[in-house]
Amino acid sequence: MLRLSEIKLPLDHSESELLTAIQKKLKIKAELIIRYDIGRRSVDARKRSAIVLIYTLDVELTNEAHVFYRFRADPQVSKTPDLRYHLLAKAPDKLSNRPIVIGTGPCGLFCGLLLAQMGFRPIILERGKAVRERTVDTFAFWRKGHFNPESNVQFGEGGAGTFSDGKLYSRIKDPENRARKVMAEFVKAGAKPEILTVSKPHIGTFKLVEIIEKIRAEIEDLGGEIRFQSRVDSLNIVDKKLKGITLSSGERLRSAHVILAVGHSARDTFQMLYERGVAIEPKPFSIGFRIEHPQSLIDRRYFGPDIGHPVLGAADYKLVHHCSNGRTVYSFCMCPGGTVVASASEHGGIVTNGMSQYSRHERNANSAIVVGVTPEDYPGGPMAGIDFQRSLEMAAFQLGGGNYHAPGQRLADFLANRPSLTLGSVQPSYTPGVHLTDLSQSLPTYAIEAIREALPAFDKQIKGFLMDDAILTGVETRTSSPIRIVRTANFQSDNTEGLYPAGEGAGYAGGILSAAVDGIKVAEAVALDLLKTEK
Repeated sequence: MLRLSEIKLPLDHSESELLTAIQKKLKIKAELIIRYDIGRRSVDARKRSAIVLIYTLDVELTNEAHVFYRFRADPQVSKTPDLRYHLLAKAPDKLSNRPIVIGTGPCGLFCGLLLAQMGFRPIILERGKAVRERTVDTFAFWRKGHFNPESNVQFGEGGAGTFSDGKLYSRIKDPENRARKVMAEFVKAGAKPEILTVSKPHIGTFKLVEIIEKIRAEIEDLGGEIRFQSRVDSLNIVDKKLKGITLSSGERLRSAHVILAVGHSARDTFQMLYERGVAIEPKPFSIGFRIEHPQSLIDRRYFGPDIGHPVLGAADYKLVHHCSNGRTVYSFCMCPGGTVVASASEHGGIVTNGMSQYSRHERNANSAIVVGVTPEDYPGGPMAGIDFQRSLEMAAFQLGGGNYHAPGQRLADFLANRPSLTLGSVQPSYTPGVHLTDLSQSLPTYAIEAIREALPAFDKQIKGFLMDDAILTGVETRTSSPIRIVRTANFQSDNTEGLYPAGEGAGYAGGILSAAVDGIKVAEAVALDLLKTEK
């Protein structure tokens, strides 16, 4: 097949117009077209009065070789690439050493899935509960303030990504089609096939629950084993070689191949690794607030008269500002038509995040507005970033009233440096509730100054962003892991043979897709090493 790129059509085009565009591009008659597939579709909304769709199309022709020869110098015409993922290895029939995967977030889940598909029958350990039980606990926290430190937004099957927008786009390069593999597995498990073609695919929170269960079922059908409420409390290391792990129950499991995919909030696990001498270094992350506007305001800015068009859905945005104090402020994890959610993983702390359902039909748009921080801001060694996060979360807990209500403030009051006393037209979506206060007390002065400078700059990009009644909710501290578990080119720990740090918690990914891809990479490395040791 031939791949055609940059095919532009009006928002409300017909199928016949798409066929005509193919004919026009290739200068051929309609009868030469056997079929076509949509490889990618994106939206160009730079001109609100003339929004267009941009297609990448894979076209099968009766005279393909001749047409390709004519367009061989055209960068918009090429051979359709092979997007299939090919398993790298196959386990021997008799396997003496089963790999262990710690964590069932996107990284751990896809690492386990690939190992199972290659025949290595992984043992997968999850400190939290299965996804449906975990959902019950999470909603009990949101609705009633009943907090479970082992079953919440951060801990449990599916990881933190389960309670998010389910966004699947990333800037990672993918020559081996690992990201495509992730997408294909999601579709096989029940996601809509459109995620394979749209430029900004997302699944939505509740759809992810069922999809995760189906991926788990496949792992088990292939001989993998998944254990919930099985927290790993220690590594068994002899002469810098990993021999196995010890669970909180006291049970010991032997393995020379352990994948650490614990996510960015497993602070007690990070502390255990540090105490066991595993190489860890601090890394940058970001801190800030969630901001909520009416979704209609964002839609008007980007879609104009085409608001509500089914192809467009809810508009998103991406903003960045470089401040006079040297800091950078940017929007993060923007959730169109979504809600701000309570994401604490420890008693006595407030953590915010955002999520959307597939429909993205909630009243508000929300995004994190965050400031980059580096180890220079929290000196004190590899674990200092965790202490820094925790101090901000505990301060927010007290500022919110000490009952898991989050501190909040109207945007106009935040800019005027005065506490908020009443809400305006924008109602905060965070539950259990929001306590109005002065958010300048919740972050370091340099962060508050940077955000106050950035917000008017963002208003120049999105007219109305500086809306007086927009609501800020604090604090957002878990944008990424505050540590990096150092690994070598073969994906093993820098100083602990047999330990494979992986995913977002280890400092090698950011988001569902990149974490899942890193899990696949690590699964490949483990499989190749297992084949050597099994000989």
